[in-house]
Amino acid sequence: MTERTDDAPHPYDALTPATVLDALAGVGLFGDGRLMALSSYENRVYLAHLEEGEPVVAKFYRPGRWSDAPIAEEHAFAAELAAAEVPLAAPLVLHGATLHHHAGFSFSVSPRRGGRAPELDDAEVLEWIGRCLARIHTVGAARPFADRPALDRQRFGTEPRDWLLSQGVIPLDVESAWRTACDRALEIVAASGLDTADIARIRLHGDCHPGNILWTPAELPGGGPHFVDLDDARTGPAVQDLWMLLSGERAQRTRQLGALIDGYEQVRDFDRRELAFVEPLRTLRLIHYSHWLARRWSDPVFPRAFPWFGSSDYWRGQVQMLEEQAEAMEEAPLVA
Repeated sequence: MTERTDDAPHPYDALTPATVLDALAGVGLFGDGRLMALSSYENRVYLAHLEEGEPVVAKFYRPGRWSDAPIAEEHAFAAELAAAEVPLAAPLVLHGATLHHHAGFSFSVSPRRGGRAPELDDAEVLEWIGRCLARIHTVGAARPFADRPALDRQRFGTEPRDWLLSQGVIPLDVESAWRTACDRALEIVAASGLDTADIARIRLHGDCHPGNILWTPAELPGGGPHFVDLDDARTGPAVQDLWMLLSGERAQRTRQLGALIDGYEQVRDFDRRELAFVEPLRTLRLIHYSHWLARRWSDPVFPRAFPWFGSSDYWRGQVQMLEEQAEAMEEAPLVA
């Protein structure tokens, strides 16, 4: 992969500090000039201090990714969760709306939430998160998304594979091996029944990794987990919001899963047939991640943040991981 040239501007080049402050002023929030960019690659997110009141978080959506309709569904889902007292940073209603537009950008504003990454080896923490995920899924099961897509093999596996191969992204010395490993992995995903099994498919957080959960000490008011970033909210099986919280060797993942489901089932039943989809979902995320990096390479943030992407060594590593995933998908699923 090569970096973009200076004569190839990216839409985010126009998102200057002045543009951010003008956008906030347009919805009645007047910044005092202090802006801090927060960690985000897909969108641009800023902590903005105001002349009056508490700081806010302004999220500027990546141009061309979502139209207004699916963003509105994200916001409506967040509002439903907030109404159900799920600890979530939902967009603020300003001038009667949560989605705003300025200088070609769509943006929203949320209250600031502090916290750190949760301790995922603590069974009590995992049980608490499990209870909150069950509450999210109870709301998510109440009605379907109309405009946001589903999480399935086609969108997260087949289409990314075909695009990567058609664009010449993969070095020729690795392309054949990657294609073979990817095709085998996708065949096993298809055989898993992920897209065809008779299981509930509900509205999900969709990207529930530890970085999207802010933890505050339980002894503080409002302590515990707070969920952020519904940008990848989709329809899919409930287990999608659990598996990214598992790590380590199989015994460790089994303990973590047991604690999560213990908490989950204090609120909502969990269909254990979905445990067969943990490794297929991990496989799809692996393929989609390479696709995501390649599609975003014209954004100057990406070559700086992921300088290792695109080399032959990177793709050989992907071949190895896909082969390991094929083996993992053929093992017995985790139990809880």
